[in-house]
Amino acid sequence: MKILQVSAELFPLLKTGGLADVAGALPRALLAAGQDVRVLLPGFPAIRDGVADAVQVAELEAPWGERARLRLGRIGTEGGPDLRAYWIDAPWLYDRPGNPYEDAQRQPYQDNHRRFALLGFAAARIAHGLDPGWQPQVLHAHDWHAALAPAYMAFSPRRGPQRVGSVFTVHNLAYQGLFAPWHFADLGLPAAAWGIDGLEYHGQLSFMKGGLGFADRITTVSPTYAREIQTPEQGCGLDGLLRRRAGVLSGILNGVDDQVWNPATDALLPHPFEPGQLAGKMRCKAALQTQLGLAPEALAPLFVVVSRLTEQKGLHLVLGGLDALLAQGGQLALLGSGDAWLEQAFRERAAAAPRSVSVTLGYNEPLAHRLFGAGDVTLVPSLFEPCGLTQMYGLKYGSLPLVHRVGGLADTVVDATLEDMADGRATGFCFETFDAEGFARALRRAFALYRRPADWDAVRASAMGRPADWRGAAARYLDIYAQALA
Repeated sequence: MKILQVSAELFPLLKTGGLADVAGALPRALLAAGQDVRVLLPGFPAIRDGVADAVQVAELEAPWGERARLRLGRIGTEGGPDLRAYWIDAPWLYDRPGNPYEDAQRQPYQDNHRRFALLGFAAARIAHGLDPGWQPQVLHAHDWHAALAPAYMAFSPRRGPQRVGSVFTVHNLAYQGLFAPWHFADLGLPAAAWGIDGLEYHGQLSFMKGGLGFADRITTVSPTYAREIQTPEQGCGLDGLLRRRAGVLSGILNGVDDQVWNPATDALLPHPFEPGQLAGKMRCKAALQTQLGLAPEALAPLFVVVSRLTEQKGLHLVLGGLDALLAQGGQLALLGSGDAWLEQAFRERAAAAPRSVSVTLGYNEPLAHRLFGAGDVTLVPSLFEPCGLTQMYGLKYGSLPLVHRVGGLADTVVDATLEDMADGRATGFCFETFDAEGFARALRRAFALYRRPADWDAVRASAMGRPADWRGAAARYLDIYAQALA
């Protein structure tokens, strides 16, 4: 099957969050399954520089009149075939300081509606034959940045004999790509694309609705999240639309890219390890404690956080529970960035107790791997979590997740209750109510289990043995693609 994947990021070229991991791993899994897969990306500098042997295959004129070029090259993949990659050559839109979405002052670029409308527009043009050498059978758009692709497909005349199916994946419904309504005029879509059944959202322009309303099939990144977003509590104002489209909505749990996240082969770890042979994990812990200036205490449980620092991620619960964590003999190592007040609060705690608390602001891929490799517990107490990859990395690396039981966290972590431990199913710690008491009780259970080494080892073995590769997810997506074509 010929499949075009469309996203704003792709690991290892450009990553600001979990979207990049999925956008990088799924095409490789589909290639391994024998599919003809290509990706389309914006021409951000990191993407432009990471796609080898790029040649121009077409020109296109944006709906607002600017001309851009479509280039095609390849991205090398370790141990597999190269991934063919299109990128949009429009440096006036994409070659800028800051991250892909914000300037150096963390303000969204004022023309983001054009920058990402062009991504969806180019995707639809490829679906309708822009590249004379290749045309997809299915277009798969990821998150709001690519969400206009199904809308452009729906309102553009079909070119060629075949109909192209469309699939849209919601990675996080809370980020909808909302813009002022007058920007709709830039999109080149007809008036019929506006309104309650189109891109209008409470008087604003919503890119997300382009995917939700016009794609043939919709997926989310976990089964529980697919149910949750149909409720007023987590539907972000779109639950009515999602309930109406429930017949084409599916939840497919993300996998873990074994070529990147595997403690037995991870070159970013100072000492590899695998289930049943965990001496390397203890050495990883000692090395990280030295690296971060933490007290070199092998028996102190090490809690790790790799996250955006926001209240949505439950980081205020971690901050509020830090005194209890330290009083029980634990250590905390945190990597992330986000809300200024949380950054400052964690910096102050690290300054006050540098031998017990380490805080690294920003994102550092090698350090993230080392944190999971060294950690005993991975903290993911999110208010909501569509899928979450952090807890899945924790499982893989034997750093037992402590999570709020929502979304993909509920689908991947089994609480260490007596009955689930007896059945060999327990893999971590869950709490039901998103408050300080719920978090504190889960934290106490983690410490209690840690003091029972035989039980801890059994739960950790179950966690590390949980299957989480991309092959099963890729097979599910192929079923969805077939449904979109039908």
